[in-house]
Amino acid sequence: MQINTSSFLETKIEDKFYVLKSENDGKKNKNLKKEIDTSFIQFHFVSEGQAIYSFNNGAYKMSVNKGKYIVLYNPIKNLPLNAVISPKSNVLSVLISIKKFHKLFSEDSNNIQFLKDENANQKYYYENKISNPIFLVLNELKRFDINSSTKNLFLKAKIYELFSHLYNRNRDLNIEQCPFLTNEENFKKIKKAKDIIIENMTNPPSLVELSEEINLSLKKLKEGFKKIYGKPVYQFLIEYKMELAKKLLSDNNYNVNEVSLKLGYSTASHFITAFKNKYGLTPKSFKQNY
Repeated sequence: MQINTSSFLETKIEDKFYVLKSENDGKKNKNLKKEIDTSFIQFHFVSEGQAIYSFNNGAYKMSVNKGKYIVLYNPIKNLPLNAVISPKSNVLSVLISIKKFHKLFSEDSNNIQFLKDENANQKYYYENKISNPIFLVLNELKRFDINSSTKNLFLKAKIYELFSHLYNRNRDLNIEQCPFLTNEENFKKIKKAKDIIIENMTNPPSLVELSEEINLSLKKLKEGFKKIYGKPVYQFLIEYKMELAKKLLSDNNYNVNEVSLKLGYSTASHFITAFKNKYGLTPKSFKQNY
């Protein structure tokens, strides 16, 4: 078996709190290694492909396939990270001290099995399916510009969001209220709708056309989109376009008129009004100052 040397991107959020991203786009396996002591709890999310984790010098192996995650904690013995990442795989790992993690759930720690007082000195190995809300967060983390000046703030917020989805004691109730999160087929259709309006943002389809294209009723499209993405379809599109506008304006290659055309506005004045309503300043002022 051919294995390339260790290859991953590590970001230190703060003391004893790390995020590791490993994307293997090649044709050979990649090896992910890092020394980790007993003070850490580990979370490994495999959104694409497969990762094989080895322990005790290879005596024990845990294979984690696409759509699964594992949680590892052993207060008695070090669990150094030693994983083989298969080709066409994407893995995100979170390493955080158990002390810091416990503080996040200080009020609810007895609702989390391995944080209960009676389990304080017990090892904990857990595997489960990645839920749709977690997939959404992982996708945002995957697309995020790692060179952004707000990198640490963004990563910290998204990891906390991951934890909230993992350990929400009202999760079953929320799923009952949001059937789109348990209906995989509907979820895929709603995601397709989002992709369609982004790809056609200069001339987006009507809601009726969109519902027909994804083969989902208009009512379910409206309800599902708002449940999953937090806002109605066209509000989502407007906010997406405004975020894209900021990125384009930050690039000196584009002026206000060019950005307006790229976003599909009929006139620059309509774009300027929308941008000012969103951010409180004109695109020109933003470009000059930021």
